[in-house]
Amino acid sequence: MCAGWCGRNDKPRTFVKYDPKICYEQPAAARVDKKEYDDKRFRALTGENVMSLIVEKRTARTWEMKEGDLCRIKIIEGPQVVDLNFWCKHQPKKERFYSGKTRQLHSSHLKVYDRLWSNLPYLRPMATMVADSINYGIDSDGASLHDVIGTRCDDYTYKLITGRERRQSCHSQLVDAVTRIGLDEEDVHDVWNVFMCTGFTRETNQYFVKPTPVKKGDYIEFIADMDLICALSSCPQGAVSKPVGEDVPEQECFPIGVEVFRETSKS
Repeated sequence: MCAGWCGRNDKPRTFVKYDPKICYEQPAAARVDKKEYDDKRFRALTGENVMSLIVEKRTARTWEMKEGDLCRIKIIEGPQVVDLNFWCKHQPKKERFYSGKTRQLHSSHLKVYDRLWSNLPYLRPMATMVADSINYGIDSDGASLHDVIGTRCDDYTYKLITGRERRQSCHSQLVDAVTRIGLDEEDVHDVWNVFMCTGFTRETNQYFVKPTPVKKGDYIEFIADMDLICALSSCPQGAVSKPVGEDVPEQECFPIGVEVFRETSKS
């Protein structure tokens, strides 16, 4: 008598088997002309280096880019992951990076010629990835690099997991960086996890991490598709070889190099 409302005597359901379908058909705006972007990359790299900075370990920095500029994020010492935020320079309180829509239009882990998209109602390409020295692909566990799945490590979730107070996370580092340029905590948003090696377990569909495979000299590059404000956090989890909540020694964290190149005629 309980079946249907209390669960007793219920039998497992059977389901019709359907083939998976890609949910979002990629629009023309998400498919770039590869030669055009290769040419943009060449012109920027053979132009002028307009900015070089070091983001020290366990800190974050901001910088600006003009449309057409190329940014290189580089491993300069040891294995390290970074969290990136982007805002439209001309309306940063309104238009910023939208990781969820980027994931739907491209994939869970970005690769060369994928684009980074802004939030609704704007939905414009903010930047396009043009180089990746690692070229990791997808490994036997389904892991890959440069995801737009995870958010950013933060001290609120750390307290939820451990019960302890802390202020040492990508979120807090990004907040410290953006407050110096007139933005605030509410402007910090879900990130592009560059160099981070992640996936989902087959058994439980849980988000997992592996130590990043990057080595000194590795880099990714992207070209700005609009005037940008960028922020980068050198993650206090280092290579992200441990779950959030476990302590990571400072010596396992490293600084990151950032360079911006510009076509000479656009300087």
